[in-house]
Amino acid sequence: MPKVDNQTFELALIAIATLAVVMQAIVLLAIFFALRKAFATLRNQIADLHASLMPVVESSREVIDNSRVLIDYARKLVARVAPKAEAAVGDIARIARGLREQTEEVEFATREILERTRRQTDRLDAMTTDALDAVDRAGSYVTQTVVRPVRQIAGLAAAAKAIIESLRGSAREPRRTRYSGDEDTFI
Repeated sequence: MPKVDNQTFELALIAIATLAVVMQAIVLLAIFFALRKAFATLRNQIADLHASLMPVVESSREVIDNSRVLIDYARKLVARVAPKAEAAVGDIARIARGLREQTEEVEFATREILERTRRQTDRLDAMTTDALDAVDRAGSYVTQTVVRPVRQIAGLAAAAKAIIESLRGSAREPRRTRYSGDEDTFI
């Protein structure tokens, strides 16, 4: 084997290092072009995204501005209406309490009227019963005191009439029985 001297060895190392630097430069150049292409694609995509998102962003800005105005209006409305609503709720509560009290008073008065009516009805019933009982007793009394003697007098008059007619009747002719002449027709 040939002897490798120090210079040849150094030259070979320098050649390998130069070759490595050139290869590194080629790789770096390829990376540069790839990155450049990627940045161009990325820039195009960002531009497209920007073009598509900007109308949405502008619309959302308008919506946000409109919603802020609406929210401010709603706050002002709530600030104006809240005391009135609280007052209205208080008024309704007072009205409800008043109605409840009046209902209780009407209920009490109705019960009292019904109780008085029941008492008067009971009293009227007792009075009617007493009056009818008195009429019945009067009828019984009239029957006992007037009708009985009238019957007795009527009985005496009928007896006197019968006696008078029987005394008068002896002077009369006896009654004749009428015969049709057909005695066979008797059944």
